[in-house]
Amino acid sequence: MARLHEHQAKKLLADAGLRIPRGRAASSADDAAAVSRDLGGPVVVKIQAWTTGRKAMGGVAFAATPEETRAHASRMLGMSVGQFPVTEVLVEEQLPPEHELFVSLAVDDRARAPVMLLAVSGGTGIEDRAAEVARVPCSLTQGPERAAVDAFLARSGLPEETHTALSWAFSTIFATAKKHEARSLEVNPLGVLADGSVVALDCRCTIDDYAVFRHPELGIDIARELDHPPTELERIAYRVEQEDHRGTFFFAQMNNAAPQGSAGLIGFHGAGGGGSMMSMDAISSAGFCIANFCDTSGNPSPAKVYRAARIILEQPGLVGYFGSGSGVANQEQFWSAYGLAKAFWELELSIPALIRLGGNTEDRAVDILVSSCKGLPGTVEAYRKTDTPASIAGRFAELVRAAAGTSPWRPRAPRRPAFVGTPGSHSFAFKGGTVWIDAASWRSHGPAIASRCAGLLRDDAGRPALTCTPEALHTKDSDFIAGEVECRRDGVPGLFVMLDIPGL
Repeated sequence: MARLHEHQAKKLLADAGLRIPRGRAASSADDAAAVSRDLGGPVVVKIQAWTTGRKAMGGVAFAATPEETRAHASRMLGMSVGQFPVTEVLVEEQLPPEHELFVSLAVDDRARAPVMLLAVSGGTGIEDRAAEVARVPCSLTQGPERAAVDAFLARSGLPEETHTALSWAFSTIFATAKKHEARSLEVNPLGVLADGSVVALDCRCTIDDYAVFRHPELGIDIARELDHPPTELERIAYRVEQEDHRGTFFFAQMNNAAPQGSAGLIGFHGAGGGGSMMSMDAISSAGFCIANFCDTSGNPSPAKVYRAARIILEQPGLVGYFGSGSGVANQEQFWSAYGLAKAFWELELSIPALIRLGGNTEDRAVDILVSSCKGLPGTVEAYRKTDTPASIAGRFAELVRAAAGTSPWRPRAPRRPAFVGTPGSHSFAFKGGTVWIDAASWRSHGPAIASRCAGLLRDDAGRPALTCTPEALHTKDSDFIAGEVECRRDGVPGLFVMLDIPGL
């Protein structure tokens, strides 16, 4: 599920009328100090990270002055949660509560209905106090069941004069979750102050992935569950997926550096969820640290596989590229081979790459990838479904050890043939890219180029012309990518497909 930061979730509650502490998020120590100065009193400083246990990791601190706030913020903005840096802290006024409650609204998949969990003791460790948590059924139209809420409050021991405000707060939390199609909305703690007012002191919220497109006001740029705010590469990958629905593409960064004692950081490229998990286990057991998880399956286009490979290879410090997924993938693997071959050639791959292409047309796929990558600085090997992930991981480890004297991978600009973009060349634009044809090569090799492009080109008085309409060309990028790779395999010059990757 797509997540919101604490300050974003609290704003939703505030917009619905529920009180939250005064304050705002800050991305620098000086900005945090300025917030503290504006609030004019003691504050709490909290890292904005998608994790629990922030206080235990030093991500929550109290400050009496702007100078103390600056010091805490400076320290926190130097922290990382997992492999990802903290980029924001929330600076809020301190509001010591007289009473604390735990309130959690979530969708119960088994009951196919929302349910609200309530407990009188909020804060950390609520998971260890499950017996104290009341379960309140919720109506989709009416919210928390009134009788169950009244029964909870009656036995809560909380002052009776607070019951009306608390009941309203529970209903407001439900209404907020419903309005924004949240899968969960947790307020922990919900505080009752000395004056009897109710305030949301902390908040966690996840939004249903499939509802994100209906809520642009939330500013969620990736409708997908991650354990960290999306990185720039994840944003780029998500845009690729949204622009090309031929097959699936999932990309998530996991580590940006290998720990001491590891065999090295590797780019991972899977195909098929279960097979990818098995392959990740195999490469991890061989001692490697995985930089990213990537899956291209469901008959992905060569363009999608190419863009996935380019994104994976935008990560510095890789010692190798390991591709392995399902051994019985029901997809034409030669299309993936074309996409990988194009990416590896453009980037002049200099690290070992082992790719398991098990499934339909695997023999053709293996031949395409291996023959296309001859002459690259790095070793590229391809395997079939009969080759197990464990055996391939062992071979991968051998190649990485053999290449130990070379430098780890550094991202680089892709190479382009000299004729690309020149005035004398011919070009045909399609969605997401351009086909370039060298004029001199066409005059000498036109029939050879055309024969490798699925009949999409013909000669027109010494110039290349399309045999399809410009509109139909938008769906023919796969054939032109295949044509480019086949021309390169056979030593036929003059054809190149430039594929856009916005942001890369």
